Amino acid sequence: MKTRKLGNSNLEVSALGLGCMRMSFGDTPTDKDEMIAFLHQAVERGITFFDTAEVYGPFTNEELVGEALEPFKGKVVIATKFGFKHGSDGPSPRIGLDSRPEQIRRVADESLKRLRVDVIDLFYQHRPDPDVPIEDVAGTVKDLIQEGKVKHFGLSESPADLIRRAHAVQPITALQSEYSIWWTAIEENDVLNTCEELGIGLVPYSPLGRGYLTGKITEETSYDSSDIRSRNPRFTPEAIKANRVVIELLERIGAQHQATPAQIALAWLLAQKPWIVPIPGTRKLHRLDENNTAVDIELTKKDLNEIADAMSKISVLGHRY
Repeated sequence: MKTRKLGNSNLEVSALGLGCMRMSFGDTPTDKDEMIAFLHQAVERGITFFDTAEVYGPFTNEELVGEALEPFKGKVVIATKFGFKHGSDGPSPRIGLDSRPEQIRRVADESLKRLRVDVIDLFYQHRPDPDVPIEDVAGTVKDLIQEGKVKHFGLSESPADLIRRAHAVQPITALQSEYSIWWTAIEENDVLNTCEELGIGLVPYSPLGRGYLTGKITEETSYDSSDIRSRNPRFTPEAIKANRVVIELLERIGAQHQATPAQIALAWLLAQKPWIVPIPGTRKLHRLDENNTAVDIELTKKDLNEIADAMSKISVLGHRY
């Protein structure tokens, strides 16, 4: 597995990371032992960058990742997140946001325990909190870094102005944001340019469009109520059919590289900037191997121009959430 550095930081990780959320949250239930074995296989294949959050479960995903990766302490990078208000059952987006300094500290201490680590490698604010100045958020994480509880600071889904303000207090190592061949908003709202200017790495989540860009989803595909896609506007039969044109584009480019749509979608992201590290989520070994092959696909300028031209003429049906 090739490696990349996230921006100007010295944080070097595998060129593809692994999103772990669906291993215990947002999808049909899984067997814990199977997921632990799968995470071990991911490490064996060169993956060193793993993404989780306290809100996934809540808590169960961090516990899974912590138990699975404990044997590889110091050899892998684990990213987790804070920023949602806690209710009786833990944090939830439905309850609201909470990035108060005292809450950030509480989350850090509990995440350290669940992840079974001495220091959090990368600590993201999960979503901007309009009630807490970003300077206070960055300052709190800066203190945690100085105390040895956190190594690197990250933001997620933050606009350019907040990125700049936070970075002035504590340098940001990485921004996590949705970015894919069919969701390119960060190109238009100055976020991508800001990351490049400030030397911040980009970690795209949902780089395969929650699975749609694999080309394996059809109008007949159904989802359990536990699967977040059962409520996603892009996974209605109408949207699946209308957006097939994106898959046809990926298949056309893929035919020139003996590659699958998923591999082309990931190769496209990797070709955008050398400091971009996508984190596709999967729970199947053959999908992991398929994804990993994307790091060896080099799209030509002609390929990239063809993709850009085709996507400029496509109106994707359905919002991403």
